[in-house]
Amino acid sequence: MKHATLRQLKVFEAVARLLSFSRAAEELHLTQPAVSTQVAKLEEHAGNVLFEQFGKKIFLTPAGAELLQISRAIIQQFEAAENAMMQFKGVSGGKLNVGVISAGDYFFPRLLVEFASRHRGVTLNFTVHNREGLLTHIAENLTDLAIMVRPPTDLDTSNQAFAPHPYVIVAPPTHPLVGVPGIPLKRLMREPFVVREKASDTWHSMEDGFGRELEHINIAMEIRSTETIKQAVIAGMGVSFVSAHTISQELKSGSLSVLDVEGFPLMLNWYVVHRRTKRLPPVAQAFKDFLLSDGASLISQIVPFKPLQLQPQPAP
Repeated sequence: MKHATLRQLKVFEAVARLLSFSRAAEELHLTQPAVSTQVAKLEEHAGNVLFEQFGKKIFLTPAGAELLQISRAIIQQFEAAENAMMQFKGVSGGKLNVGVISAGDYFFPRLLVEFASRHRGVTLNFTVHNREGLLTHIAENLTDLAIMVRPPTDLDTSNQAFAPHPYVIVAPPTHPLVGVPGIPLKRLMREPFVVREKASDTWHSMEDGFGRELEHINIAMEIRSTETIKQAVIAGMGVSFVSAHTISQELKSGSLSVLDVEGFPLMLNWYVVHRRTKRLPPVAQAFKDFLLSDGASLISQIVPFKPLQLQPQPAP
C-alpha cells in the first residue's frame, strides 16, 4: 500500500459510498474509465479485490470494507491538515466546500460567483445532492456548509434560515384548472401527480403542504429528477408540486403555469447548516455571513417569485 495515492483513496471512497462507478464519476467530475482505472491501481497496491459484482450491482468485499474505514480516516486527517492551514490564509486564498440539495442548483452557482467576486482568490468546491446524499456529507464531515430546506433532526447541527423557499403546483398551460381561482385541495387530489421520490426534500415539503390529504394523492409517476418532472408536466402527464425556484424559465416561456390552489404557495425557508462543533474555516464563515445578510435579496433577483417574505417556522 506504500505506493497508493490520496487521489486513489478518494475515488475508492466515493465508489464504495455510492456503490456505483458512474455516480462516483459524476460526483468527482471524472469519466467512468478514469474512476475504474484509479480503483484498479488501488487494488493492485492493496493486493486484494475491493469490489465484487452480482448482476448490475457492485458490493464491497471484506477487504474493501476494511480499507474503506481506513481510507476515510486518512482522508479526514488530510482534510483536517488542510483546514488547519486554511486558518492562516484567511478568506482570500481559502477553499469553500459547500453542498446543496438539487433545487438549489438553479440559483446557487450565481450566489457563489457573487461571493467570489467579493473575495478574490477563493477556491470553490460546490456539489449538488439529494437529501440523503447531503445528510451523508454532513454526517461524515465531507462539506463545510450544507444548503437545504429541512435541517437534520438526528445530528447536532447549527441551522439558520436565510431566504424564503416557495413551493407551487404547476400544470401545462392548457390544463382546465389554469386560471381557476382558489382551487380546493380536495379538487386537486383528483389530478394525476408527477412527484419526486419519497426520501427527497420535495416530498417532505409536500407533507407540509398537503397534510393528511397526501394519503389520497394520485401518483401517476415518481421521478428523481426535477428537470424530468417539468418535462413530464409540460407533456401533459399530470400536475406537480415543485420549488418555485426551479421554474422561472418555464414561466417566462409559458410552457408551465402555476395553479391557484388554496394554501399555496407553500412558504418554507432555505437553511445554511453545519455541524455545531465544526470549526468553520474563515472562508466558510464569510460565506455563511454572506448568505445571512444578502442571500434572500440575491435569490429574489435571480429567481423572482412573490411573495418572498421569510416565514416564521418552528425551530428544527
